[in-house]
Amino acid sequence: MVGVLQRVLVCSPRTAGWSHPARIACWRELGFHHIPIFERAQSQHDLLVIELKNAGAEVIELGPGDDLSLDAVYPHDASLPTDFGLLLMRPGKTNRVAEARHQGASCEVLGIPPLGTITAPGATEAGDILWLDATTLLVGHGYRTNPAGIEQLRALLAPRGIEVLSAPLPYGPGPSACLHLMSLISLLNEHMALVDLPWLAVETVELLKSRGYEFIQIDDSERGTLACNVLALGEKRLLAIEENHKTNNRLRHAGFDVRTFPGSEICINGSGGPTCLTRPLLRN
Repeated sequence: MVGVLQRVLVCSPRTAGWSHPARIACWRELGFHHIPIFERAQSQHDLLVIELKNAGAEVIELGPGDDLSLDAVYPHDASLPTDFGLLLMRPGKTNRVAEARHQGASCEVLGIPPLGTITAPGATEAGDILWLDATTLLVGHGYRTNPAGIEQLRALLAPRGIEVLSAPLPYGPGPSACLHLMSLISLLNEHMALVDLPWLAVETVELLKSRGYEFIQIDDSERGTLACNVLALGEKRLLAIEENHKTNNRLRHAGFDVRTFPGSEICINGSGGPTCLTRPLLRN
């Protein structure tokens, strides 16, 4: 999750239908803070893409589809790439279930074969999944990823030598909110993580420490603006939203090159930061 980003999938607000009245009408039930402003969101997404390209990544736009919702702008959650193929998630947020099939079909065209699909009663979202190393997944157990989904991940990955560990998530704002494991941890490099420490379970903190991770704590005043959601670009380069000045400065003081883009509409309104807006497909 921290190697040099080489290929990444995105879904623009235009593709996700942020300009379609029928899709916009669902903004409250999808958990957006206010009615989406398409032009502002598209402009901010364009700046995100510029930063990704400046970092040397090939940026691929997901194709449109009638089965997409406003949430499709956050493509990270619907699939999990592995060295063996693409795992299609079954999101715990029901309006997003079709996104996995859509991404799977798009990635097959790109030459990425399917590895497996999570099925009911299992639920998994990739925002709950961290690669701690090449053979270890840490999976958050919460409202978006359930025990049945975690067991299916184990069954699919154990034959490939991948160990799947479970991490309990807090109740937080409740089942209607978007609280992923990656809302509380962003891996920055092989030995450092940005964390929202008070919200992490003790066993998760101890596990990371046992694996040699050091922590940078977000500024608590920026929790609500997704300060912990930072995308590693590789070689100590990070992509963050510009609104979180205090946390971004902490990262810079720790020696990281922090690039930013405005995220008031594309990120904060829909509760999805730079990691959510990107589905990395290839790292070195």
